[in-house]
Amino acid sequence: MFQSGGTLNFDIARQTGLWVATGGQSESNVDPVQRIRYEELFAIAALHVGESTGLVIEAAAAAVQIATRAEWAATALDAYRPILEQLATAVGNANDPIAGVEVDEATGFLGGLGKMMSPVLIGMQAGVMVGQLAQRGLGPYDLPLPRPANAPLQIVATNLDAFAEAWDLPIDDLRLWVLVEELSFHVILGAPAVRARIEELVGEYVRGFSVDGSNIEEHLGEIDPSDAGSLERILGNPETLLGAIQTDAQRETLTQLTAGVAAIIGVVDHVMSSVGPRVTGQPQMLAEALRRRRQGKDEDQRFAERMLGLSLGPDTREKGVAFVEGVIERADPDALAHLWNKKAGLPTPAEINAPGLWLARLEFEE
Repeated sequence: MFQSGGTLNFDIARQTGLWVATGGQSESNVDPVQRIRYEELFAIAALHVGESTGLVIEAAAAAVQIATRAEWAATALDAYRPILEQLATAVGNANDPIAGVEVDEATGFLGGLGKMMSPVLIGMQAGVMVGQLAQRGLGPYDLPLPRPANAPLQIVATNLDAFAEAWDLPIDDLRLWVLVEELSFHVILGAPAVRARIEELVGEYVRGFSVDGSNIEEHLGEIDPSDAGSLERILGNPETLLGAIQTDAQRETLTQLTAGVAAIIGVVDHVMSSVGPRVTGQPQMLAEALRRRRQGKDEDQRFAERMLGLSLGPDTREKGVAFVEGVIERADPDALAHLWNKKAGLPTPAEINAPGLWLARLEFEE
């Protein structure tokens, strides 16, 4: 566990993520017939998303991959690794000795232990987070973070089939709806200006944690050497890491990040309102089922949102929808393209509530 160098033990993250995603059980391969059907539906989704957004679906993005939960978790960890390493650095720095302060032997030992444990702790917690997202995620953008530009769109067929069965939804309609929604996020978050801004803000947020190193040490002191499961229970507790203190600078970054993400969600909602009725037979039923699914997020997904600075509650979505409606009212749907075509196209916290200000700023910049 302690052999990996650096601030994040990525081997531990990967092993934990795969185990949690699968419950330690092997997964069946996806039926080739099912893969072919997804490819057929994806071609339809790509056509409609391209027409609705005006964004070109690049050849690298014009592919769908039907993934197992383990495959989804492994891909997600690779995609989130740069952010997790920045978070790990912030937590690790909390255990550095303070210049000029004399430390006694016991405190010095605890500080050294905390610094040694931080890469393992964050690796395990990142693995738990991603593994549990894999258990319920339908595609890559339950957390709307940019993925690599050349990555195929991953769909977890097992989860999608289970959701369709639980809600008695027509399977092909649900598949196509999810493909349109996920591909919309994929191309918008993949636009260079959007990617750069979201990655910048998320990086600022995770680097800004002011972590109380004694909090980690206190939890480590609760490990019972005679109880083999105590280590897992302690390190599997999100509060071991997120006893972290959110700073004023982080709160400011969070308002900016929330405004940008809200606008992106609003645009995707607009795409679905336009495309959904054209490609599915029961759009209202699908939209309602997926809305309730979002509202039913468990604590693990909320932990992921908190750790990465993403606020995805109903208020964020409502702000995004209202912003997009306001832009269309004052201009036309084509004006939404400024979000991904302009270097500073994402709205500020003031502009998400006043789309006229956003339009005026961008017109002035032209």
